Amino acid sequence: MTEQVLILGGSGRIGSSVAADLVAHTQAQVILTGRHEAAGMSVTQELGSKVKFLGLDLADDSVLRDAIASCNLVIHCAGPFHYRDDRVLKLCIKEGVNYLDVSDHPSYTRKALDCREEAAAAGVTAIVNTGIFPGISNSMVRQCVEQLDETDRIHLSYLVSGSGGSGVTVMRTTFLGLQKPFEVWIDGQWQEIKPYSDREVIEFPPPYGRTGVYWFDMPEAFTLPETFPVKTVITKFGTVPDFYNYLTWSVAHWWPSSWLRNRYVIEFLARVSHRMTDVSDRFTGVGVAIRSEATGRKDGQPAKFCSTLVHENTAVAAGYGTGSLAELVLTGKLKKPGVWAVEQALPTDLFEHTMQSRGLNIHQEWLPQKN
Repeated sequence: MTEQVLILGGSGRIGSSVAADLVAHTQAQVILTGRHEAAGMSVTQELGSKVKFLGLDLADDSVLRDAIASCNLVIHCAGPFHYRDDRVLKLCIKEGVNYLDVSDHPSYTRKALDCREEAAAAGVTAIVNTGIFPGISNSMVRQCVEQLDETDRIHLSYLVSGSGGSGVTVMRTTFLGLQKPFEVWIDGQWQEIKPYSDREVIEFPPPYGRTGVYWFDMPEAFTLPETFPVKTVITKFGTVPDFYNYLTWSVAHWWPSSWLRNRYVIEFLARVSHRMTDVSDRFTGVGVAIRSEATGRKDGQPAKFCSTLVHENTAVAAGYGTGSLAELVLTGKLKKPGVWAVEQALPTDLFEHTMQSRGLNIHQEWLPQKN
């Protein structure tokens, strides 16, 4: 019997990228949902006969429940997750259906992880934060940590060119992340940090080179220290061209906090930014770069291990991250009842195999220690 996969928000840039990966790497029948039939039908025509569209409003509980119950796997791509509750996940648990999502906001991640025991009791494997960052980035950290005998410090940096090919939802997510200070794990204790602060210039692989990144509120800031016994976890984000970083910094530090808590202001900023990137994307592209670095000890000596990744399209890379996990869950190679962040659920050997099968090259190297 053919496996059925339901992708909520499947007609968007990320959802359609996940669907494309499933078409390429599985035999599953894929059902995309959305509120706009024209957009959904356009995606289904592009992806072929294995993909169908279902008009669905997430607020319609009865239709949503029926759609979930008819499938083997649900993939939640209907962001921004800042506004989402755990209702979809709980419906999946109730119906005994495995679950993935591309969530990228700490508040949602905490709600989802609180359902761990409930999912485990139901035999449901649920994995959150499965896209590119968070997602592939988390597994790159696990790669680095496993190279060391002891890890003291994790430094994770992301860089996106323009829109990243991901549509206006990602712009909303960026500005939602500026609303308030957040806690980070530094020197063995939680400390409060202002968003988009403490600019740091990081050396990314070509074509990016040395580029500025800033503190950003990501789920990895707390899932990584919960997963690995480390003293410090740094998660920073930046954009290309660099001029966007200064604009975002000015919004985070000069605009009244009440403005950033206003949905209409967030929507205005997202729409204006998206129009700007429509122009700049022609020059910068829509790629992504990730740099993961773990510092600790190996064979009793100080050591530092680094992994890097570059892809020309951020949305496509996100599709690889979620699609690869969907492939593993559908084939039974990944079964871990409960709710987990990616680095807690996905073994490195399976991660590396699925990335290689998608032609995604992750460069790994030992770095020299400074005197």
